[in-house]
Amino acid sequence: MQQPIIAPSILAADFANLQREVTMLNESAADWVHVDIMDGMFVPNISMGLPVVEAINRHSTKPLDVHLMIIQPERYLEAFRNAGASVITVHEEACPHLHRTLQQIKSLGCKAGVALNPHTPVQSLEDIIHDIDLVCVMAVNPGFGGQKFIEHTYRKVARLKEMILSSGSNALIEIDGGVNLTNAPALRSAGADVLVAGNFVFSSANPIDIIRQLKEI
Repeated sequence: MQQPIIAPSILAADFANLQREVTMLNESAADWVHVDIMDGMFVPNISMGLPVVEAINRHSTKPLDVHLMIIQPERYLEAFRNAGASVITVHEEACPHLHRTLQQIKSLGCKAGVALNPHTPVQSLEDIIHDIDLVCVMAVNPGFGGQKFIEHTYRKVARLKEMILSSGSNALIEIDGGVNLTNAPALRSAGADVLVAGNFVFSSANPIDIIRQLKEI
């Protein structure tokens, strides 16, 4: 099994020292920087906007994995690409014309991801899985960091992996929410390719060592 892609969530970083935090990630085994965008409407929280993404991109040597937890994401796709996004993930629940939105992301030269809230079944992607580069499975309810991991996620990931393999899709499975060294091995066994970790990384005494340990799972 290949090593997982590790994408620390910058939302959990110290924003008063953002350049220092990004430099730490540059020096770590992290593969991507996960950037959560919240609009206060699709989820009950507001995070960062385009200027902060641009600032992160100026200092980061890692690709930006931008997760849009917003309504009408199609209005902002080009702006986030221009701000530095390499991967743009939209929510299935926010996109009535999901196929069109994915094509729009790909036309901008970015990898196209789809996120699923805990209540959304993986079967909702069955007819479009070939057009998806990454499926982000939410293991917590989106909107706030530090939540408890939802145990049902393991079965959901296994079902999604089965769908991807049977369809011949190349989509990666990303897990976002509550990931740590305890549950990461089982998530990997179920089929996860990308592990997002926020508080678990940034609140630790040695974030670089935690990232290394996640990478070695």
